[in-house]
Amino acid sequence: MDRAALLRAKCDNQRMSKHGRILVAMSGGVDSSVTALMLHEEGYEVIGVTMKTWDYADASGGKRITGCCDLDSINDARTMAVTRGFHHMIIDIREEFGDAIIGNFTSEYMAGRTPNPCVLCNTFIKWEALLKRADMMDCALIATGHYAQVRQLENEGRWVVSRGLDPGKDQSYVLWGLEQKNLARTRFPIGQFHKSAIRQMAVDSGFPELASKSESYEICFIPDNDYRGFLKRKEPEATAKLAHGKLVSVGGDELGEHDGYPFFTIGQRKGLGIATGEPLYVTDIRPDTNTVVLGRKDDLQKTSMWVRRPNFQLIHALEGELEAVTKIRYKDKGTPSTLSMDGERVKVEFHAPVAGIAPGQSAVFYAGNDVIGGGFIDRERT
Repeated sequence: MDRAALLRAKCDNQRMSKHGRILVAMSGGVDSSVTALMLHEEGYEVIGVTMKTWDYADASGGKRITGCCDLDSINDARTMAVTRGFHHMIIDIREEFGDAIIGNFTSEYMAGRTPNPCVLCNTFIKWEALLKRADMMDCALIATGHYAQVRQLENEGRWVVSRGLDPGKDQSYVLWGLEQKNLARTRFPIGQFHKSAIRQMAVDSGFPELASKSESYEICFIPDNDYRGFLKRKEPEATAKLAHGKLVSVGGDELGEHDGYPFFTIGQRKGLGIATGEPLYVTDIRPDTNTVVLGRKDDLQKTSMWVRRPNFQLIHALEGELEAVTKIRYKDKGTPSTLSMDGERVKVEFHAPVAGIAPGQSAVFYAGNDVIGGGFIDRERT
C-alpha cells in the first residue's frame, strides 16, 4: 500500500469532519498556514500538502537559498500540521515542474520573450498535482493561500476568479489560466481579508513566528533573483554564442554591443551597457538577428496588442467586441480596452497608450473585480 493509501486509510478511521475532507497547499508561509488553520477551525478535515518542486542545492549556483519553497519552509509546514493535529504530506513534483516550468522559462527567454513562470505553474502544474492527490485522498475540494476569491455565477453556473479584498496583495492576475473544472473544486479562504488581518490570525492562533516571517518575491527556482546567471548555467553554449550582438536605435543606428538578447526585457532601462546623453529603454528584441532595439520612453507606447492561448472564465467565449480593463503585468493598474477575436488570438485595442508591453507576459482582462480571462502576450504581426 502506497503512502497516500495509508494516509487515506488512517483518515477514514477517524471521526468524520463537519464539512468533509479538503486538501490544502502549504508552502510554510503565513498565508497558506492560516488558510489551513481557518479551514481546520471551520470543521474541515484538513490534509496539508507541500510540493517539492526543484533541487534546492543546485538552484542558485551555490548561493544561500531562501524563499517560500526552501527546506526550512517545508519543515515549517509540517510542524504547523503536526501541532494542530491534522495530516500533512510532501509530494515530489520536480520532474513535472522541471519539464514544464523551468524548460519553458529558458526556452521563452531564448525566443526573445519574457516568461511568467508563476502563471504556468499555477495553471499546469500545481492545480493538476493538487487535484490528482485530492482524488487519491477522497478530497472533494482543494484550497490555497492566494489573495483572490472564487464564486459561481448564479445564472450560467460558471466559476470565476475575482480580485482579493486587499488590493495590495491581490493575486487574481496569476490565476487567469484555471479552467472551470478546476475552479469548481477550489477555495481561497484568505481572499476576503487584508494581509494585516491574516498576520494577526497567526498571532492569535499561537504562531507569532509566522506573522513575522519575511515574504519572498523571487521566482522559486531562482532565489537569488539572478535570472541571467540561471540562464548561463542552464544554457551555457547557447548563451555564449550570443555575445557581441548589436544594440541599435529605433532608427537603425548602431549604438554598441550586448552579451545576448535573452538577458534583456521590454522596457528595461538599466544595465544596457552603454552611456548616452538621455535615458534609453529596450523597445524590441529580435532573436533572429541577435539584436536589441533601444528607444526613448515614448517609443514604448503601444495602442494595441495580440494575446495567444486565451482562457475565459467569466464568459464561455469571446464573440464580437467586449469592453474590459486589461492588465499587462502583475502590478499594472490596468487600462480600459476593447477585446475582439483575431483568429485564435485576442486583439486588444487600448483606449490610451500603454508602455512596456512584453511578449511572453500575461495579459488579464477584468470586468470590475471579475476575471474575464487572459492569455500570453504575443508578438505583433509583421
